[in-house]
Amino acid sequence: MKKQPDIHLNLNVRGLPLSATLAINEISNDLIKQGQPVTKLGLGQSPFPVPQVVEEELKVNAHQKDYLPVAGLRELRGAVADYHHRTHGISTAPENILIGPGSKELMFILQLVYYGDLVIPTPSWVSYAPQAHIIGRHIHWLETDASNQWKVTPECIEELCHKDENKPRLVILNYPANPHGYTYTEKELKALAKKFRKYKVLVLSDEIYSELDYDGNHVSIAQFYPEGTIISSGLSKWCGAGGWRLGTFAFPNNMKWLLNAMATVASETFTSTSAPIQYAAVRAFIGGLEIERYLANSRRILHAIAKAIVSRLQNAGFDLVMPDGAFYIFPDFAPFKKKLNQRGITSSSKLCEVILKETGVAMLPGESFGRPKDELTVRIAFVDFDGARALTAAEQIPLDQTLGEEFAKQYGGGCISGVEKIIDWLNETQAE
Repeated sequence: MKKQPDIHLNLNVRGLPLSATLAINEISNDLIKQGQPVTKLGLGQSPFPVPQVVEEELKVNAHQKDYLPVAGLRELRGAVADYHHRTHGISTAPENILIGPGSKELMFILQLVYYGDLVIPTPSWVSYAPQAHIIGRHIHWLETDASNQWKVTPECIEELCHKDENKPRLVILNYPANPHGYTYTEKELKALAKKFRKYKVLVLSDEIYSELDYDGNHVSIAQFYPEGTIISSGLSKWCGAGGWRLGTFAFPNNMKWLLNAMATVASETFTSTSAPIQYAAVRAFIGGLEIERYLANSRRILHAIAKAIVSRLQNAGFDLVMPDGAFYIFPDFAPFKKKLNQRGITSSSKLCEVILKETGVAMLPGESFGRPKDELTVRIAFVDFDGARALTAAEQIPLDQTLGEEFAKQYGGGCISGVEKIIDWLNETQAE
């Protein structure tokens, strides 16, 4: 009998689980298929529909079938460059824009071509570290604190870099941030920019949630450190088009070499991003009255639901500050640790497992975002509501009016009821 060849798995991949956000979505969907009610607060998928003007553009361009340039459609690269200048005051050119099938893919290729340590705050999005692990990069976690809204400080950058000033490093900043929704002030960004410039750190500014800053006042660190910052964005969060898979990188003029290196890898991997979606994305980045109104109402809705959730958690005994944007809340169950430990709940993973089993509410453990296993933090993605219905209702209310508690209760869907289930479960646990 012919001997079968040995099949070996790359050691960097062996043992890595499915991405936590995608895994919880699949688990939730399987439970629903089995007839179990599930409140889906795990996967951070935008609840809002794609703006109608952008959807119509996709229909018009469904016939587009040619391979497009590796770096992206020229018109789209121009629209993205104009977008950054119009919205954030960042001067860039179409030649400095790279289009990819989702910003996640572009982040992976960046780590592949740039030889340097990956530096990320804890907590941070679930895929930054695994990508570095797959490629074989060294990962350095920046410790942050809930009392400072989990923000990176100039002091921790100084502590990291002063021992080896010339070491190449890639720092990822994400704001408003997944998993907690907090952002940076202009003053904080200026202070960080000084440290990054001092040590010539490469910064990937993941601004995928920038348009969902509740006040609409997002500031990019590229304004203060343009020569060392790459801005990451895309359609998934602010345009409700996660499944379309379109991401963008904006490079400074002095980093053409890095863009070109990434384009080379792209040419040998994904070739080019879907043509119809690139043509439709031009309309999204051009903006206009329809899209501005869509964004203004999206922000109002998310702000109202976040406020309703935070007030409930605060009243239940959580030490929690209102987020600044996006659709995430990152509470810590530490005030209830003693009773939870008595039930054998000593990790965030176990906490989420038990809550899903006993309440039907799906969340993600802080452990998935780089927090210690015994810390009882969880991420709530408050996206389980009918975004189209909420937008229609918000359209009837003048933009200068705040959407309040009643709106959140009426249109917040499973987000409000799911958090109330968690609080009820917690009260029962504490009473035992």
